[in-house]
Amino acid sequence: MQLHTINTGYFKLDGGAMFGVVPKSMWNKLNPADDNNMCTWAMRSLLIEDGNRLMLIDTGIGNKQDDKFFSHYYLHGDVSLESSLSKKGFSVEDITDVILTHLHFDHCGGSIKREGDKLIPAFKNATYWSNQQHWNTATMPNDREKASFLKDNILPIQESGQLKFIDGNSDAFSSGVKIRQVFGHTEAMMLPQIEYKGKQIVFMADLLPSAAHIPIPFVMAYDMFPLTTLNEKKSFLTEAVENDYVLFFQHDPKIECCNLQATEKGIRAKDYFNLDVI
Repeated sequence: MQLHTINTGYFKLDGGAMFGVVPKSMWNKLNPADDNNMCTWAMRSLLIEDGNRLMLIDTGIGNKQDDKFFSHYYLHGDVSLESSLSKKGFSVEDITDVILTHLHFDHCGGSIKREGDKLIPAFKNATYWSNQQHWNTATMPNDREKASFLKDNILPIQESGQLKFIDGNSDAFSSGVKIRQVFGHTEAMMLPQIEYKGKQIVFMADLLPSAAHIPIPFVMAYDMFPLTTLNEKKSFLTEAVENDYVLFFQHDPKIECCNLQATEKGIRAKDYFNLDVI
């Protein structure tokens, strides 16, 4: 097995929304905001090369929405999903599986592309993986969350016939890959956990979008059930320290990975590093 970091670009989100009840005087030191209170965030995917399977976790924001949509998010950077795959020696046609942690637009937008008047899968040879509970939430969203679930990103996946569901927490998605589920950010978000070179690598998605979110109170205002997130973080961080997990951050603009340690202030990052040093 080989793991590859796939950078799909950078965007901006409101710092207050990203850090919830934590005051700006604290979080601004961690990810400084611009004059509009917007902070830069990565959209980092993970590629798992394992035998005949090439599995991609999340697909970034994509490029098919209109200018008005993108004007809210200040896309920037000189990388894309396609260029990052190419740099690793792969193309979209090589992908056999797309694991979608959840269906918010910044995680699944690159799954579907526009071809003329049609919306078609960007990965024509891949199976797309979600789960029934989250799919139901995304296709029948509540009023608070529906702006994050764009029909153009979601319905064409099912219409293509390439969609399959994972049943709950799966200990055997593939050899060395299992799927955890968490419920604070959105219903049944999936966190892939990969056994790799003697380590357990956990793709954190939006449970811990960045290293700055490790302290327990740092919970996003975007989370549907913040107290659930808080309890999920407590449980996971304890487990991660005990088992020396490596955390892979999807949205941290600078830090790819870290491990953890217990301190007098609670569980904190121990070492920061890139995936390719493991």
